[in-house]
Amino acid sequence: MDHGAALGEFLRSRRARLSPEDTGTPPVPGRRRVPGLRREELARLAGVSVDYYTRLEQGRSHHASPVVLDALARALRLDGTERTHLWNLADARPETAGRPRYEPPQRLRPETWDLLAMLDGGGAPAVVVGRRLDILAANRPARALLFDVDLDTLPIRERNLARLLFCRPGFRERYVDWEAMATVAVATLQFDLGRHPDDPLLGDLLSDLREASPVFRRLWAARDVNERDTLRARYRHPEAGELVLTHHAMSLPSVPDQVLLVYTAEPGSPSAGTLRRIVRRYDERRSTTVR
Repeated sequence: MDHGAALGEFLRSRRARLSPEDTGTPPVPGRRRVPGLRREELARLAGVSVDYYTRLEQGRSHHASPVVLDALARALRLDGTERTHLWNLADARPETAGRPRYEPPQRLRPETWDLLAMLDGGGAPAVVVGRRLDILAANRPARALLFDVDLDTLPIRERNLARLLFCRPGFRERYVDWEAMATVAVATLQFDLGRHPDDPLLGDLLSDLREASPVFRRLWAARDVNERDTLRARYRHPEAGELVLTHHAMSLPSVPDQVLLVYTAEPGSPSAGTLRRIVRRYDERRSTTVR
């Protein structure tokens, strides 16, 4: 990834969200050809020269100082995830110095497998995802609820939440609010790209998704970022119908880039009963297959 170009695209996308009225800054006179703050207005808010900011946005200046990045983050009203992404794109964090650009495949720790088994016993769907939204593991309830295919039969490169969302119709149909989930997935990949700009597998994934999906291209152009939030979503199971679940995203301690996704239904709700039926039917089919 070209850090300068990516930084410029992100700055432009955040600048376009704001108006002089939003920030209380006097507008620069003249007709506005595009929405959002003008470069002059943002430079004034951040306390930097227009020429310096223009070079940043055009990808002609690299490694902006921490002071400048903090000033831009305040002026653009970035949230915590967006601020981290800005620093990642500028490659300005002290801890990034000497960081390898390619990292080896991730492996689950034994205690993570134990946690998945515990959630399995409680009937809670759970999935562990890594960089690029690769699916590293899924317990029995998650396989029953989310996937229209046996994960173990898929090629490894296709065991990826973004690939399934954009390229597999059967998986896509499991989500009533599919575009909302797709938006979160794309924003998560944007954030991952800032942290792992030279990961060749991530580059391949993004190229494939751009080619496969106009919706992906549109969502990617928004430059939104997400670090895997908790949200409520509606799911559609082909046999059991619709249910509403809360999707919890939790980072695993001491395991970089691995996130545990747990799906829960409100106790005593119709969705809780539906989820139990889905898992029971899944187990019945597996038992019949084994015999």
